[in-house]
Amino acid sequence: MKMAYAATLAAFFISLALLLAITPLLRRLKAGQYILGYVKEHKNKSGTPTMGGLAFVCAATIVSLCFCGVNSTTVNLTLVITAGYCLIGFADDFLKIYRKENLGLRPYQKIIFQCAIAAIAAAYCYVNKLTLLNIPFTHITVDISWGIIPLAVFVFLSAVNCVNLTDGLDGLAGGTSLAYLAAFGVMLIGSGSDLGTVSLAMCGALGAFLLFNTNRASVFMGDTGSLALGALISCVSVFSRNALYIPVIGIMFVISGISVIIQVIYYKRTRRRIFLMAPVHHHFQMKGFAESKISYAYFAVTAVAGLLCLAFA
Repeated sequence: MKMAYAATLAAFFISLALLLAITPLLRRLKAGQYILGYVKEHKNKSGTPTMGGLAFVCAATIVSLCFCGVNSTTVNLTLVITAGYCLIGFADDFLKIYRKENLGLRPYQKIIFQCAIAAIAAAYCYVNKLTLLNIPFTHITVDISWGIIPLAVFVFLSAVNCVNLTDGLDGLAGGTSLAYLAAFGVMLIGSGSDLGTVSLAMCGALGAFLLFNTNRASVFMGDTGSLALGALISCVSVFSRNALYIPVIGIMFVISGISVIIQVIYYKRTRRRIFLMAPVHHHFQMKGFAESKISYAYFAVTAVAGLLCLAFA
């Protein structure tokens, strides 16, 4: 337990150092975010340095390897998959900056790359008999055998893109992910899993990032960070047999994704909107709620859900 907390502190300071180094560099390179025109409240954020996710991903990776070693295949694969999704996000962010517009990789390109990595994770689960699922709030475990393959692919695609959709306000995705990974970290440390150390290391790295990302943000994580966070959340959840906890502890990520799906389907059928804007955090913003309040609410709900799960774990 002490080692896990030491990893959290180490990741915090390494992430802080990296952010202090790369934020001015990103600003000098004019690696700024291009803001969508219809998000009027965000016009003054145009040009804010993006790709800050590189700092907390690198920090968490370095610390995880130092504290967990290189002998755990599950930890190593978790870090490789996280890095893989990070590279997809980096390519997307880089193309946006290069083209000077808010269009990076095409949607079909993102899905192809994401599916390829998710398939690797699913195959690993099946080959290594990680086919058990813990049922939340019970002591029941179910073996789904080959069903882990479609489930793992679905979990990765859903979680990665829902975290990405949640990254729309200062501190929103970072704070919500920190609360999620903190709950999972404590849960997994209690069961003796090295994935708990990886989770808490990312919490420490995110803690430093939020010093730069809370309203008003001086750096954004970009898809570089949000896709990596979604991947890490998927890995620690699926590989620890706790995939069914994602819609419970990660309820705010689920709400972000579902709000977009509902909005698109309803608009195509009726040409009217249910929300003023989707994902739903933009709806609250257009209703007049401050970004900081929305981000805090997302963090608080996730933290409470995590504490409930820990109480019954």
